[in-house]
Amino acid sequence: MTAILARDPIVETSPIPLFDLKRQQARLRYDIDRRIAKALDHGQYILGPEVTELEQDLAAFSGVKHCIAVSSGRDALIMALMAMGIGRGDAVLVPAFTFSATAAVVIAVNATPIFVDVDEATYNMDASKIDAAVASAKARGLAPKAVMPVDLFGRPADYPALKAAADAHGLPLIADAAQSFGGALDGARVGALAPISCVSFYPTKPLGAFGDGGAVLTDDDELASAVRQIRTHGRQGDGDEAMRIGMTGRLDTIQAAILLSKLSVFKAELNRRAELAALYSELLDGVVTLPEADTETVRSAWALYTVRVQYRDAVRQALTDRQIGTGLFYRVPLHRHPAFGEMLTGEEKLPVSETLANEVLSLPMGPDLTDDEARRVAEAVSEAIASL
Repeated sequence: MTAILARDPIVETSPIPLFDLKRQQARLRYDIDRRIAKALDHGQYILGPEVTELEQDLAAFSGVKHCIAVSSGRDALIMALMAMGIGRGDAVLVPAFTFSATAAVVIAVNATPIFVDVDEATYNMDASKIDAAVASAKARGLAPKAVMPVDLFGRPADYPALKAAADAHGLPLIADAAQSFGGALDGARVGALAPISCVSFYPTKPLGAFGDGGAVLTDDDELASAVRQIRTHGRQGDGDEAMRIGMTGRLDTIQAAILLSKLSVFKAELNRRAELAALYSELLDGVVTLPEADTETVRSAWALYTVRVQYRDAVRQALTDRQIGTGLFYRVPLHRHPAFGEMLTGEEKLPVSETLANEVLSLPMGPDLTDDEARRVAEAVSEAIASL
């Protein structure tokens, strides 16, 4: 592994972006160039050997039988829904506080998203709200077919509690693990926490490509076979016959080559993210509402370090004035998005999602952030709050 994961300062007054992918690229550039050159030499740009190698390595990393590398995290979710036969007249339970794609993919297969409030401490779907959401779906004449929690900001959702609540209604779980690859719960890694899990390799994710990419992870042979067919126009193997309705959803070979390079240092990067999260929490304890810390049983991938703070916009502006990048993930809960207005009854009660949307603030995070930079960020947050 090329050494950096720096803890020493770069330049004390240099800007601190929310994500800094340039340092990682510089650290891994030789190996990435070597792998891309190999792919260019063999010329198998679609489903080349790097894709197969990546699928094997990701499955082994997660502890599952099957990994299907696909074109994006959004497409991974669509393929999972299609493989499970979810469609018109069906309902899928999704958290109200997350990225819009989680609801949009349900609509893309002609089903209806039912919004569920989240837990105030973890930001993840609240299992105690599932019964009411199922009842709401049925009252609208919809058939509940799945519960799709999101591992927000990298922290695995409470899958045991969610499974118990979903099992009571005979519903399977689909894990939207777009942000959490590398996380773990009760000794099992993300990818093995639900019957089918969907990962994103968007560049800013913990394991990110240099473009779009994703994966579907499962132990279920039938689901894996269905997703593989859907990924390539519904075809089986090299045949031209469409066995089912499919799509063009393959991961490019060159992106697979890049991901193989990044996967080779991924464990070290996860450890560094955890170090930074612990440092932030130490420095900001008592200043802001902190995200839940890692424990012996729950490990976040720390895709983002997200705090809660009153007067959030003023604090954010103060950090911007000091050239410190921040993010608002997410400033609008899903039931307030215009695109989903037709999916609502007008009776939705989602108070935690509403509160979080007004208070969350994501701070710079990444394996190449230095300790001094994290201290600068924490100092800026503290000073901004003290000045209000």
